Amino acid sequence: MAQAYSTEGWITADGRKIGPVLMEMKNITLRFGGVKAITDISFDIREGEIRAIIGPNGAGKSSMLNVISGFYVPQEGEVWFRGAKRPPMKPYEVARQGIARTFQNIALFEGMSVLDNIMTGRLTMMETNLAQQALWWGKAAREEEEHRAAVERIIDFLEIQHIRKTPVGRLPYGLKKRVELARALAAEPKLLLLDEPMAGMNVEEKEDMCRFILDVNDEFGTTIALIEHDMGVVMDLSDRVVVMDYGKKIGDGPPDDIRSNKAVIDAYLGVSHE
Repeated sequence: MAQAYSTEGWITADGRKIGPVLMEMKNITLRFGGVKAITDISFDIREGEIRAIIGPNGAGKSSMLNVISGFYVPQEGEVWFRGAKRPPMKPYEVARQGIARTFQNIALFEGMSVLDNIMTGRLTMMETNLAQQALWWGKAAREEEEHRAAVERIIDFLEIQHIRKTPVGRLPYGLKKRVELARALAAEPKLLLLDEPMAGMNVEEKEDMCRFILDVNDEFGTTIALIEHDMGVVMDLSDRVVVMDYGKKIGDGPPDDIRSNKAVIDAYLGVSHE
């Protein structure tokens, strides 16, 4: 949990270093026809932190994650990444910048093995073309061996060695979520976006996922932004929390401040404002 703020960053209570701003959302507004999904929201994500985006259903959280990952282009506002204004980009171009994500609804290739699913996370890093890869000769063979070695390290890290050759369609829900995390990590992201990583999990599965998220942040130094409805998880994992309600920002700060924020409490309890 964050302690002393500064322009350059801060040291958390558990000794992790939070660095300068990695991504900044400036006055983002996103409309679908006449409906505003996001209205004039600004916040930043700093290097090395775990940043939570929370809010009631329909608050605009997933829309914001889709703006960050390039699926949506806002009508107003600017997205800044690593000190530069980001022009409109396709999702694969955003991925090449170093941003990877998981999805609220699992998006894996059910008929493919765990290993092959995770390998797809390396696609944007491959230099050889499809024809060279089909021949599996020379540079293409060496490149695939290097990528497979990287994937095997992730498999070991997430403790899924025993299912590496299993078709994903045969796996229980909790393991599918872990495979999706592995695929995102295979892209070696600077910023990892997690859309409800605990959704649908039992207590044991949530504990495992929390441990892996903390380990990814600690051991890889990966910056993480996540959407999550489990407030216990959010308050335990996050360094800072931004709160959305009806497409607007109603709170932003460390977990202790968010816990006592009246606007946040009212939004979650459904209290009407006079």
